[in-house]
Amino acid sequence: MEMKNKVAVIGIVVNNREETSKKVNDILSAFGPIIVGRMGIPYREKDISVMSIIVDGTNDDIGALTGKLGNIKGIKVKVALTY
Repeated sequence: MEMKNKVAVIGIVVNNREETSKKVNDILSAFGPIIVGRMGIPYREKDISVMSIIVDGTNDDIGALTGKLGNIKGIKVKVALTY
């Protein structure tokens, strides 16, 4: 069975940026081939950062990326997957 690519938006909320930024960036770099674009905004009033990542990959690729990100303490990840 052929695995088709899907476009997804991954939302990431970072609670402890100083401790997690290197881990997050290392993971995003490793998945660079499926990343179409990314945007990060510090939300100083809430002491968090919010990122949106646009990806084009298989369900397995997207799941692996979000799983690795979600395993980092202080990171919340949600995916909006297209069909």
